[in-house]
Amino acid sequence: MLPRFIVTIFIAISSYVDCNPGPIDDVVVERYSVPKICAREVKNGDFVRYHYNGTFTNGTQFDSSYERGTAFSGPVGQGRQIAGVDKGIVGTCINEHRRLTVPPHLAYGSQGAGETIPPDTTLVFDLVLLDIWNMADRVQTRTLNRPQDCKRAVKRSDFVRYHFNGTLLDGTIFDSSYERSQTQDSLVGEGWLVKGLDEGLLGMCVGEQRNIVIPPFLAYGEKGFGSEIPPHATLVYDILLEDLHNPKDDITVELQDVPEPCARKSVPGDFIRYHYNGTFLNGVTFDTSYQRNHTYNTYIGLGYVIPGMDKALQGVCVGERRRVIVPPHLAYGQQGVGKDIPGSAVLVFDIHVIDFHNPKDPVQVQITHKPEQCNETSAIHDIIQYHYNCSLLDGSRLFTSRVYGGPQETVLGADKVIDGLDEGLRGMCVGEKRTVIVPPHLGHGEKGAGDVPGSAVLHFELELLSLQKGIPEGYLFVWLEDSPAELFQAMDLNQDKEVPLEEFSEFINQQVAGGKGRLKPGQDPTAVISDMFKNQDRNQDGRITADELKLKVEEDAEKARHEEL
Repeated sequence: MLPRFIVTIFIAISSYVDCNPGPIDDVVVERYSVPKICAREVKNGDFVRYHYNGTFTNGTQFDSSYERGTAFSGPVGQGRQIAGVDKGIVGTCINEHRRLTVPPHLAYGSQGAGETIPPDTTLVFDLVLLDIWNMADRVQTRTLNRPQDCKRAVKRSDFVRYHFNGTLLDGTIFDSSYERSQTQDSLVGEGWLVKGLDEGLLGMCVGEQRNIVIPPFLAYGEKGFGSEIPPHATLVYDILLEDLHNPKDDITVELQDVPEPCARKSVPGDFIRYHYNGTFLNGVTFDTSYQRNHTYNTYIGLGYVIPGMDKALQGVCVGERRRVIVPPHLAYGQQGVGKDIPGSAVLVFDIHVIDFHNPKDPVQVQITHKPEQCNETSAIHDIIQYHYNCSLLDGSRLFTSRVYGGPQETVLGADKVIDGLDEGLRGMCVGEKRTVIVPPHLGHGEKGAGDVPGSAVLHFELELLSLQKGIPEGYLFVWLEDSPAELFQAMDLNQDKEVPLEEFSEFINQQVAGGKGRLKPGQDPTAVISDMFKNQDRNQDGRITADELKLKVEEDAEKARHEEL
């Protein structure tokens, strides 16, 4: 840098020369490296920063800013430089190299400058302009790319995340978030950033790319910053806005598709199954349940998921699709989670609700068709035949009886089918059709079964085809009317005081045929009657006597009394 005392001597000599006019030479300017693009040229009143080598005309060096490691900074046209340089630098572009040959009367005149510069010496300066600015300058912003759909732009007090390349005006890089693989995160307008950057970020949309030029007095000023940003440096930022929110933001719910009708909406305490795509505001995906081919299953309103999602999943319908925007203080906060979600990230979830239920939900039954005549309905112990279609609530078909070549058969209350279906099949008339909704705790539970996902609500379409009334557990035959007062005499058809198997079988078949009694359904009647006979034939001699029948009746009555007690 030209010493301040040298500048002072120049000013005195300059005044002396002005009082002694004579033939003088002007500064000689050689522009030997000029950039193709020159956005701005130096003019009087500007401030400049440049490096230089100073030599005599014989090539001997007397000064160099390079050797000191500090470029010269100062105003143009205000006497802060020798007159020849002040004059010769006008019109220079950033990164332009020019050689100034300065005659003595525009340098240090007849007095010279101490021992460094002899009197009446012509000086040669090879300089490169690094920076140029003016106190009238403002922050310059230039939009390089802006998304068409911009629903929200940066305002003061917003929190932003952005990537940037930061350079000085001559293109020297001083910082880059890309090299750190981490965004720059900051509040806007709260003094966290230099004033020019605070201003330059205003109005940006997520996904927008912007070039911001900040004059030194709105950046780091005369002190600079560290070893990377020198004093009086203009800063250039190429910014890509990745994220934007306000610390006061709540979740934003955008309803996309709400099915009609919606019989019920989710409430706290419900268990919900849903698919989702999770992205950042810039559209980059961080997670998706679809790739795992498995829904996300959770209770809502109980703190099992991030607060924003806990809130967003309340009030939804089965089959609903909605987009939810969750600010970081309702998501993973300043810390983020793992490598996939950075700190202070706004999350966007596109949700498809598959189903939900409450652990207290009962089976839901809707009768879609009922015959005009209905003499009896299905109940526990009955054997029934029925057709069914089984689907998930989103309509995905799981099973249908029609692919098995015939209707399904079961004994109600015998734990042959899931509890919810067993319950839904009761009270039906032959020919009746129903829709039955079975919650998972009455279906296949949390683990599911085969093609049935865990915690899935099941939708059944049922049609009862046939019905055989059953008898209580542990019985082979029940009376539908009062039994004969003298049972053994009625059973002893030939009145010979004993009842063999053939006679016993004939008697029982008469009761069944006359509607007075019922055999256990679903089994061979002959085998059932044979078992009944063996139970009555106490001594296993192939005949039932009155004493054997009496003893059996008394034992049954005594057993019933114990059960009642």
